[in-house]
Amino acid sequence: MKALLARLRIDSFIVLLMGTVGLASLLPARGVGADIAGVAADVGIVALFFLHGARLSRQAVIDGARHWRLHASVGAVTYGVFPLLGLAIAMLPFLDPWLRTGLVFLTLLPSTVQSSIAFTAIAHGNVAGAVCSAAFSNLAGIVITPVLVALLLTGEQGGISGDAVLTIVVQLLLPFLAGHLLQPLIGSWIARQRALLLVVDRGSVLMVVYAAFSAAVVDGLWSRVSAGDLLTILAVSVILLAFVLTLTAVAGRWLGFAREDIIVLQFCGSKKSLATGVPMAGVLFPAATVGAVILPLMVFHQLQLIVCAVLAARYGREADQREA
Repeated sequence: MKALLARLRIDSFIVLLMGTVGLASLLPARGVGADIAGVAADVGIVALFFLHGARLSRQAVIDGARHWRLHASVGAVTYGVFPLLGLAIAMLPFLDPWLRTGLVFLTLLPSTVQSSIAFTAIAHGNVAGAVCSAAFSNLAGIVITPVLVALLLTGEQGGISGDAVLTIVVQLLLPFLAGHLLQPLIGSWIARQRALLLVVDRGSVLMVVYAAFSAAVVDGLWSRVSAGDLLTILAVSVILLAFVLTLTAVAGRWLGFAREDIIVLQFCGSKKSLATGVPMAGVLFPAATVGAVILPLMVFHQLQLIVCAVLAARYGREADQREA
């Protein structure tokens, strides 16, 4: 089987991702199962951040935080380029109002955290820079996204509860700090456990995909959407993602970033967070419209995971070949 995948140039992680989406569509987690899947995804995220904190040296974290040009570039793409693209999408005459709202809302969200860092690690990029950029993006998004929604969609002042802040602190910041504080004791051992890091990196992404897609399927995703709606969302998402991935790669080279930092700009700058976007939509939009609003986000989220997994695997193989 591995030989066949190698001949077809299909990465095994992509097969696992597609299988996870199929499993969630056919056997979505419900009730207690959904709770278990959510907990498993949370545990994977916590473990991911703990291990990356334990692996990174103090100097690497300081250098990552100081790389203001990289973080500013990610922020400019996330909250500048993407909203402008959202406004351009909103002017397309053939879009239904709910579809237009969902697509614009998608472009106003912060970047993902766990998958951006996991893919950066798989690609042998600047993990410290990805941690800082993704965390900064999410913290800024708690304020910026509701304001942008108020200005561009609702015309009213938006808002969001402190739950998102608490989630970022508990699931991301504290495990990372705990691992980093223990780095002098366990850092060298963790650095030698490449298989463990690979399992946690990819396993956390797979659990998030299954939990998120299961919730969408249980909520009636496939019964409310026509084939035409889905194709429109997919086509716009493909164009949007391809444009941003190309732009970030070109911009990173133009700014003189190292290969590791270009990877961060691509993966952190091109993604939109489902985990942040769903609760934000629940706060910022009427309950009856939330399902339709988040549908483009859910399609884009799955697409970005698959495409960025392909890129991360390719970058990782290239880095391994150079090291060899």
